[in-house]
Amino acid sequence: MALTPDAHFVLNDGYKMPVVGFGTYAPPERYPKSLAEESTKVAIEVGYRHIDGAFIYGNEVEVGRAIRAKIADGTVKREDLFYTGKLWSTFQTPELVRPAVEKSLKSLEFDYLDLFIIHSPVELKPGDDHFPTDENGKAIYNNTDIRDTWKALEDCKDAGLVRSIGVSNFNKRQLELILNKPGLKHKPVCNQVECHIYLNQAKLLEFCKSKDIVLVAYSVLGSSRAEKWVDANSPVLLEDPVLNAVAKKLSRTPAQIAMRYLLQRGIVVLAKSYTPERIKHNFQVFDFELSAEEMKTLDGLNTNMRYIETKQWQDHPKYPFNDAY
Repeated sequence: MALTPDAHFVLNDGYKMPVVGFGTYAPPERYPKSLAEESTKVAIEVGYRHIDGAFIYGNEVEVGRAIRAKIADGTVKREDLFYTGKLWSTFQTPELVRPAVEKSLKSLEFDYLDLFIIHSPVELKPGDDHFPTDENGKAIYNNTDIRDTWKALEDCKDAGLVRSIGVSNFNKRQLELILNKPGLKHKPVCNQVECHIYLNQAKLLEFCKSKDIVLVAYSVLGSSRAEKWVDANSPVLLEDPVLNAVAKKLSRTPAQIAMRYLLQRGIVVLAKSYTPERIKHNFQVFDFELSAEEMKTLDGLNTNMRYIETKQWQDHPKYPFNDAY
């Protein structure tokens, strides 16, 4: 596949996903919601056609407003854009799935979502509290069979509310649960996971490719380092000396090299920034190529290190990172 600004993967249900997406997550304690609206507008103006959102980000109203503004001014048509929404962990019981889709549709003011994915295999107690905890501050889990959740997603696809359905933060074992489900009607089109030069997901990528499931990478530039999820002592990815040496040699930014590395391995990349200049630079990954030697050098940086260490979930039996992949 030639990597061009309009490059895309054809998903296993026939729809097309652009290979570079714009992430809209912003820690609410650090960034105003208006920033998501303004940066999404900039991203569309620059050329991004894949917008990655989620109910739990709390800014679908603002992101939807940005998208509709760019449609209204003639920059894009709705069919030019690919929007991803996500089913939060307190909505996994089957009867809550369609209302969750409809809530996102209402917030965005869309007729359909291009993709709707299960945000995590870990289910939390249903209710208005999106991070339910007990008196000791431990997460309160629920245990719906993920295959029942999947069936409810299939129904949303059949009803035309969403075009494609997928998962996020799943390991091989959890993917196989769905793939081997009796009566499976629609396979997951993608698995969105943390993936970057320190966590290159080689085994999971190989498995997903063998099942015609696209691997979508988040935290490709490291992380926004939100205290809730990320160890403050973790290394800053974009300061990696090897990555910077490759960037200097090719007269590119470290972010561009980090993204291009994943793209050349057949991975969809999500990049987020709230700085217009960086948003622009992060989309300029199509006019150069990494050599086999440079790819091998970057492969060597893998340590299976995760930025997103959600410690409060690790005692859950379905926690996605208990297996090697």
